[in-house]
Amino acid sequence: MTTRKKYTKEFKLDAISLVLDQGYTRAEAANSLEISPQILGRWIKESQQEQAFRGNGKMTEEQAKIKKLEARVKQLEMEKEILKKATVFFAKETK
Repeated sequence: MTTRKKYTKEFKLDAISLVLDQGYTRAEAANSLEISPQILGRWIKESQQEQAFRGNGKMTEEQAKIKKLEARVKQLEMEKEILKKATVFFAKETK
């Protein structure tokens, strides 16, 4: 069983640019990039949608908010640990 290749958003956009901006045919572009023309056709179709390639970069508002909140929680937990260590340090200093 083979695993599926994953392509970055930048790779997909560059491949689409070959067809839409530089005048290559789908077959020519796909052949030079060693991908199937069907995949390239699907990427072109997806790129015309509002949230194209969302898994590789574009997040919904809710996903962005969750990511921001998770980062904030991580930061607060680190600050809490630093304060705990400082409390222990200063408690030993005053003895």
